[in-house]
Amino acid sequence: MDDIATRLRQRLGLAQPVPVDVQRGAIETFDGFDRERIEYPGLEGDRIPALLFTPNGRDAIGGVVVFHQHNGEFHFGKSEVAGIKGDPFQAFAPALARRGFAVLAPDAITFEDRRGAVQGTQPDHYDWLQHYNAMSYRLLQGDVLMRKCLDDAQRALSVLLQTTGINEARVGVAGHSYGGTTALYHAAVDARCRFACISGAVCSFETRLREGTGILLFEAVPGLAREMGMNEVLSAIGPRPAMIVSGTQDKYSRDADQVVAQVAGDFITELRVERGHALEQERFDAMVEWIVGRAGDQA
Repeated sequence: MDDIATRLRQRLGLAQPVPVDVQRGAIETFDGFDRERIEYPGLEGDRIPALLFTPNGRDAIGGVVVFHQHNGEFHFGKSEVAGIKGDPFQAFAPALARRGFAVLAPDAITFEDRRGAVQGTQPDHYDWLQHYNAMSYRLLQGDVLMRKCLDDAQRALSVLLQTTGINEARVGVAGHSYGGTTALYHAAVDARCRFACISGAVCSFETRLREGTGILLFEAVPGLAREMGMNEVLSAIGPRPAMIVSGTQDKYSRDADQVVAQVAGDFITELRVERGHALEQERFDAMVEWIVGRAGDQA
């Protein structure tokens, strides 16, 4: 494992992946795919709800965990990736399932059905406070939110592998914005991620601090910016293939092209467009095509 991955794991106190018990629910059939609601336990005894998509009528050619975005909408988690609610250009699960992929879409902690006060897709006035507390309560105990989120991410990949029996060489992670950040760090520390599609999430700490860009509570790890650069985190993914998607007008990926330029090797596919943060048809389609192509690469 890359030295950066080892250092980051040690810095966070992140345990190695473990088998996960899965509680499976009823299967719903749609045009081109089946969708199943499942639950599995988290590190702290919490329950993690997720939606599992599989192509109907055929075996999956590959698998991917898609982490949802943030967008200040804590009432949207897995349901947005599933295309049930929210932005249609976040609906990666049905698009990929119809192309032959198994997809797991879990709720991140404090989103959708993992909120303390309410569950579902209706907003609550105190959603933001629960998310803030998820970070601050851990800091009080010498812990960080990133450790919990990456442990959740590892469990999601374990669940995808356990429930589908997919070839481990054809399984990876993807996400936009908050989901892209999760995919970035997860792929860096977990070699089981054989590819990573990362959108709207690669920007140097230096640029963000200089421009006053908001930092995700996920990344609030004391001293992290002094210990490693974003290019080093990205380098830890190689030589496994990665796609980095960014917009020139997106403050969350302002200098993604410069970060990529600092990374040795040719494992990165870069798509940079003259647009802002929110995805549109071009980037959505390109991400789907790239992910589908990973199955062919491993054939």
